[in-house]
Amino acid sequence: MMRPLPLISGVLGLVFLAVAATYWSVPAGGLPSFFPGFEPGGAHIHLRHAVGSLVIALVLFAFAWLQGRGRRL
Repeated sequence: MMRPLPLISGVLGLVFLAVAATYWSVPAGGLPSFFPGFEPGGAHIHLRHAVGSLVIALVLFAFAWLQGRGRRL
């Protein structure tokens, strides 16, 4: 039987991993306008946003892994 909670948290982990990669590699002026930290013409990288998104992604992956394991007696 497929449980939806590990699947949803795994997908959200991938989304936050992509967001972290975007924050890490794109300057503030090149971010999509709906991202927090978007500044028109900004040339700096938002490392705190990248690290925060990475931490959230790792927590979601750990949660998905722990919830997805079968129970062993």
